Amino acid sequence: MSSKEAILNRLRGAAIPIAQAPHAWQPWRGADDNARRERFLGMITASHAEILTVQQANLARDLAAWLDEEGIKTLSCGQGGRWQEAAMAACAGRSVLTPAGEFAGWKDELFDVCQAGITHCAGAIADTGTLVLLPDGGEPRTISLVPPCHIALLAASTIADNLAGLVAAGRWQQAMPTNLLLVSGPSKTADIQQTLAYGAHGPSRLLVVLVEDC
Repeated sequence: MSSKEAILNRLRGAAIPIAQAPHAWQPWRGADDNARRERFLGMITASHAEILTVQQANLARDLAAWLDEEGIKTLSCGQGGRWQEAAMAACAGRSVLTPAGEFAGWKDELFDVCQAGITHCAGAIADTGTLVLLPDGGEPRTISLVPPCHIALLAASTIADNLAGLVAAGRWQQAMPTNLLLVSGPSKTADIQQTLAYGAHGPSRLLVVLVEDC
């Protein structure tokens, strides 16, 4: 018997079957739309996000009022989203960067000038209080990652119980997104002396504009 065989025989002889106890975790599921909404809002506000609830017809007016109140004059806004027209109307009278072409051509303005970036959400996960973004050429992910404030437009009807529910609703199993961005609050870190700080690696503020679209 070779040394290798002897070692393997000893390992086989010492092996003790381990009973596999069934895990108790189950994905969260809400009883109805209101339960999903309350769970989502509770979880994401616990992570330091801000909420602005608006009726779809009043989106431009209410968002403009919030921008005025916060003194935001320069923004980056993507193209092609569901509420693109309303978002641009809210930005009327302000300096707006709409990314186009090579990143190098608008990088400096995005990093040095823009106070906020506006993006659309593909949906949200109630279980964890997470926004789901699908960045593309019209809304590059840098819009949500670079400016100090990220403004995320979310349709209330797209809040799902959990990630599996969102995948099923979007039929992503038929065509998986090439880029998925999950956001559960503003950027934060406690790397330095275990002191929690916001904005170290991205936006220090996250405004979720919850649009009542039903």
